[in-house]
Amino acid sequence: MKYTPPQEILARLDEASVEQALRAFYVTRADSSLRPEEVKKIPQLAGILPALARTGPDPKLVDAAAGRAPVGLMAARLLGWSNVTVIEREPERADSARRAAARVTGLQVEVRQGDVADPDAWPAAAEVVVALHACGPAFDAVVNQAMAASVPWVLAVPCCYSSAIEFSDTARAWADHLGVASQAHVRRRFVESLIDTERTLRLEAGGYRVSVQAFVPPAVTPHNLLWRAHRVGPSRRSAEAEERRRRLVSGPQ
Repeated sequence: MKYTPPQEILARLDEASVEQALRAFYVTRADSSLRPEEVKKIPQLAGILPALARTGPDPKLVDAAAGRAPVGLMAARLLGWSNVTVIEREPERADSARRAAARVTGLQVEVRQGDVADPDAWPAAAEVVVALHACGPAFDAVVNQAMAASVPWVLAVPCCYSSAIEFSDTARAWADHLGVASQAHVRRRFVESLIDTERTLRLEAGGYRVSVQAFVPPAVTPHNLLWRAHRVGPSRRSAEAEERRRRLVSGPQ
């Protein structure tokens, strides 16, 4: 059954409430203010939090590739979720997330410094995984770990389509094979679309029902697409997705 969060929760997910919560976490002096990158996060957080809220009441959340953990911290403070784990690779950012969580009393937020590709960095029995702007191959590592653990919900936003992404070489091979124009903007959009196609098919083949939707306008961020995946188990659709993905990753023959 589809979960609808209480209206009082949805009502406090607007930009003003997000900004106030960010200040509680990150502004440490009366004469200081939010960093520019934190201000930019305000509409993004206001956009992704309602989608997160609709996954269920107080699930066990993992905020993966979290940076300074604004999503996990907002889930704890504005959604009232009581079991939040943050995973961040960079020690400085992980320490910043710990300090931010400690500034607001009563929050149940565990910050783990580790790589999202490392299974040991993940807690057991996660119910929701979120990754806002997981950079390059981090998006795929988050998805793979969530799928391996059969996490019921995955909400992830990619960015930075670099050559470090495993499928990127095959995507470029398809571009060459199909004679895609060499102009950078045209070729890049084609390659990125194939990378996103492989990601979507991978989730579907793993038994997830997937929607891809803009969670903020492109003027807020060009990386504005949210993959919202709900595990429903094997089906004819997942088998078809696996076959389509197999043909795609095998490359041009």
